[in-house]
Amino acid sequence: MAIRFDIEPEIAALAERTREFVRDVVIPVELEIKGSLHDARDAEAVRARLQAAARAAGLLAPHVGERWGGRGLDVRGQAIVFEAAGYSLLGPLALNISAPDEGNMHLLERVATPTQQEQFLAPLAAGRVRSCFAMTEPPPGAGSDPRALATTATRVAGGWRIDGTKWFITGARGADFAIVMARTSGAPGDRGGATMFLVAGDNPGMHIVRDLDTLDHGLFAGHSEVYFNECIVGDDAVLGEVDRGFEYAQVRLAPARLTHCMRWLGLARRAHDLALGHVTRREGFGSKLAELGMIQQQLADNEIDLAASRALIHHTAWVLDTHGGDPGTASSIAKTFVSEAVGRIADRAMQMAGAVGTSGDLLLSRYWREMRPFRIYDGPNETHRWSIAKRSVAAFKKRDGA
Repeated sequence: MAIRFDIEPEIAALAERTREFVRDVVIPVELEIKGSLHDARDAEAVRARLQAAARAAGLLAPHVGERWGGRGLDVRGQAIVFEAAGYSLLGPLALNISAPDEGNMHLLERVATPTQQEQFLAPLAAGRVRSCFAMTEPPPGAGSDPRALATTATRVAGGWRIDGTKWFITGARGADFAIVMARTSGAPGDRGGATMFLVAGDNPGMHIVRDLDTLDHGLFAGHSEVYFNECIVGDDAVLGEVDRGFEYAQVRLAPARLTHCMRWLGLARRAHDLALGHVTRREGFGSKLAELGMIQQQLADNEIDLAASRALIHHTAWVLDTHGGDPGTASSIAKTFVSEAVGRIADRAMQMAGAVGTSGDLLLSRYWREMRPFRIYDGPNETHRWSIAKRSVAAFKKRDGA
């Protein structure tokens, strides 16, 4: 199947409606709270207000199937619409396409039973509840190497007992439920033996230990440390099949890496536009800043990074939609390049804006703080480079007969 660069009229129209919604409804709220949900007086009220507006505009959760109130966008369609939503830090939250809920919806659509979908996916897609994904653990547990998974799930009468500690769990505080990865067989370091469980947020065995103080403040409810102590769940809490958790994690993680790229590309474009606005108005040394060679180089480099990032995202979306290549390698390449490119764009934009770029007046420093952690989460870029290199060597040996 050929890779197409034209956009279907209905997707183009949806993206345009999203751009208008973000401009007219979302950005004013973002400016009001200075891009920080942590500092908002009532973050839950902000979320509810924005999602109600998106629902009224017919824009809520466009990625899920029509049965769940969405439009069933394929990954290529998501690339167009998610970038448009990402033009504001709060755009993805408004459309209910932000992490971790967006990735959890995708996983539940693919893996959950019909009963689980009605209980968990339906209210999540409608924006009535939030969720979290509990996989990362403190050392020596699962982090860059998921095989180090140390949280355990032990069979008990009628179900399972989950014990262990997770941290940097985005959106855990106030989440209605968690998707928890726990070891049901083997030992830390083994390749298999993980299972996913659906755990209600009010389960007495699930405790929020603390909220971590992190660089970013734009993801709802921040990142928490969560302790599972004799957390009892029934057999119906198993998501998918026992011992297939690592396999299901790939169902979620490869597309989730890419949707992060889409959203951050939108915000990088906003940062670039803010810099353009500044340098085309500001005068220095007898001319507009935009007429100076050093500024022009930074503007050009931003345009190059934006274009290259978009091309990688769209190619990877094509791979995921058509199975036209290795989705793991494609998503690793896209995640690594885009996470670094959007950081460069935000950094140059802040530099071009000078002192005001470091202030809250333009929010450029906020955007930089939000983008910087992407080089670490969803697998640090060093791990992705290692994986890309390993696959490259293996493919060469296979071709070469070595």
